[in-house]
Amino acid sequence: MESIPKTTAAKPLTDQHPMSLVSSAQRYSRLARRSAVKLASALLVFSVWVVPCVAGNAALNPVFARSVVNVGDTARLQHVLAKARRGDHVTVAVIGGSITQGARASTSEKNYGSVLAGWWRQTFPKATIELVNAGIGATGSNYGALRAQRDLLARRPDFVVVEYSVNDGNSQESAETLEGLVRQLLKHPNQPAIALLFMMDCHGGNAQQWHSKVGLHYNLPMLSFRDALWPEIQAGRMKWEDVEADEVHPNDRGHAYAARFVSELLTKVLKELPSDERLSPIKPLPKPLLGDLFEHVALFEADSLHPLKSGGWTFDAKGGCWKSDRPGSRIEFEVEGQVILLMDWHIRGPMGKATVRVDDRPAMVRDAWFDQTWGGYRQTTELARGLVPGKHRVSFEILPEKNPQSSGHEYLILGLGAAGVAAR
Repeated sequence: MESIPKTTAAKPLTDQHPMSLVSSAQRYSRLARRSAVKLASALLVFSVWVVPCVAGNAALNPVFARSVVNVGDTARLQHVLAKARRGDHVTVAVIGGSITQGARASTSEKNYGSVLAGWWRQTFPKATIELVNAGIGATGSNYGALRAQRDLLARRPDFVVVEYSVNDGNSQESAETLEGLVRQLLKHPNQPAIALLFMMDCHGGNAQQWHSKVGLHYNLPMLSFRDALWPEIQAGRMKWEDVEADEVHPNDRGHAYAARFVSELLTKVLKELPSDERLSPIKPLPKPLLGDLFEHVALFEADSLHPLKSGGWTFDAKGGCWKSDRPGSRIEFEVEGQVILLMDWHIRGPMGKATVRVDDRPAMVRDAWFDQTWGGYRQTTELARGLVPGKHRVSFEILPEKNPQSSGHEYLILGLGAAGVAAR
């Protein structure tokens, strides 16, 4: 069975400075020089990766104009750009799912986070730019909010791109968890700047409708890969495979576009950046739009869960999970919070079903069998909400029933999470 990917904090990617493109007019004919000028207008100013010209150079401006959903309050951007201008250490971070992690980019240097970090390094050669890539595949903003302290805030980011518009559902529930993540970032003493990045699937779908409600409430900069490129695909001026490697994940050109959309906004703010003494003040954090439950969270990965009761379950240190494959096996934990969440493992393998119960509430049946063949994934699911403050019991029992295609009863608990956790 495929091993479960660890979820420890991401290490910074210390990629080399991108090489700039240099042309020599003396080496080319007049025709070649004209071609070079046309090509240069379609190059990324911060890397060797060419953003394809969509329908001639005249069409580039509409594409990039459409990418801007909201310029937003640029005060935080001004402060981090001024910090880089002074030559200080700047931590650039990206958080999201497999797109952010870099799935289907040909190398780690070509995912949008690394390309974006290249822009910072080229624009501010005297600054020290650190990149933190906190992308974890097949996860949404619910797990992102739970792990924000461990994977982002502990690294004291100065600028964060948040990308969950494909993995999140286009719903109020996902907007609530995104808001929790955003509030954690905005209230951090380091006062990082945030930009929301909206990617898309092969149907042009994403969670932008609901995520943008959060972005507008906090007046965040928002960029849309979907708004910029989907009209080009629909009009036949671009093919899906020009920018995407599969149904969801961008190829190198797609990653270059995503990075360029963000860097274009940064460039605009930089051009109008005042002196340090005249930077715009950072406004106080507004009241929540949907709620602040996911602003106050706790994450308990399997290695930090200590059972109150256990029979037939074992802790797998290598896999980072509590597991059992024996029907009737029971295990019980205690978690404090007003919302309880479960992280469990789903894969096409000898997987079974388990009931999960919070206190004396009705049990939920979890089926760990996954019918797809691309691998396994961590699923984060809300088990209960509206709980009274305090500790709550979460119990599991392996069922004798299983998916007809499965050959076993295995069930893996990767962790538990809580929202609405009282401050200590």
